[in-house]
Amino acid sequence: MAGPGDPPGGPEGAPGGGEDEYRSVVFDESFVRAARLQEFSARERMADHAPAVRRRPPLRRGVSRQVLLLFVLITLAFGTAIYMGVRHPYQSPAAQQAGEQTRMTVVPLAPRGKVPGAADAAALYARSPAAHFAAGAEGVPLPGARRTAHFSDDQVMNALTTAKNYIVRSALDPGVLGGGEVRSVRVLLDPDQLEQFDASFAHPAADGRHAPTGWLVRFDPARARLAGDEIRVRGTLRAVESDASTLEVTADHTMVYPLRAAGDARAEVSLFTVRRELVFRFDRDDLRLHQTQLVASYVQAGPLSCAEDPAGHLRPLLAGQTDKGGGPAVTDPFTSGGGAAVCGTLAPGAQPAG
Repeated sequence: MAGPGDPPGGPEGAPGGGEDEYRSVVFDESFVRAARLQEFSARERMADHAPAVRRRPPLRRGVSRQVLLLFVLITLAFGTAIYMGVRHPYQSPAAQQAGEQTRMTVVPLAPRGKVPGAADAAALYARSPAAHFAAGAEGVPLPGARRTAHFSDDQVMNALTTAKNYIVRSALDPGVLGGGEVRSVRVLLDPDQLEQFDASFAHPAADGRHAPTGWLVRFDPARARLAGDEIRVRGTLRAVESDASTLEVTADHTMVYPLRAAGDARAEVSLFTVRRELVFRFDRDDLRLHQTQLVASYVQAGPLSCAEDPAGHLRPLLAGQTDKGGGPAVTDPFTSGGGAAVCGTLAPGAQPAG
């Protein structure tokens, strides 16, 4: 037992005794400075009724340099993200060229004499330049797709496939050719072009912007109809990268249609030829949505009369008919807003031999 003179705690060296009991408690300078209560000095405690301790004001710790630097970096990163969202390097050309409209030209080709005819289309095809053309969509083959600097093989093939679908629907679909529905063509267009497309069919005009026959091939159902379903086609598709955000596909195809006078099942068949050069544009949104922007359309079609406007419908000259229009239509250069009256002559070699 510890005597009266022994210090508190167990014997020296005993477990839990002596200074070992408080060895884990360390009161360093920072701990002391951070204490909210501070004991008065002996001189201060000599004053009457002075409390033993006083409350210290909380330490004002400044923002550390590391925290400030982190805040600045986060602010810069957030600002950069907003800037890149507004000035994206692959911004859609449609957003940059919202006011651009499709340019279109439709040129009628007038025959020099009577339009050749026969009892069936096979006999005419055999004597025409279209004798070795493929039938229907087989005449619109897809070329091999090669990646470009900014577009993959799949993206290039996607553009070519969408362009082919547009050509097939707009020039080989019997419903479209007969002057009927156009929705199958419309759904392939970029939304920015729908207003121009709809205006073209609501109010056709030969102004280089609103010709339905610039968008698709369609015959006047009161004038002619297809004589059979074998349409001969030959042409090419070519894809190039016009800039880092845009693919461009150029299509050049010649289509030959067997036609017969509407309402006369015994009328002779004649051939009608349309050559279309189309330029399609694809941004990344178009590729994702399988849509396209038709940039330009150049069409030559015949046999047609130069006196008739081909903008709304194609009104073919049929077997045995001649162009009695008296040459190209009159053009007034002092009148604004209208397209130039353009007409060509259909070469004799472009029709079936007699």
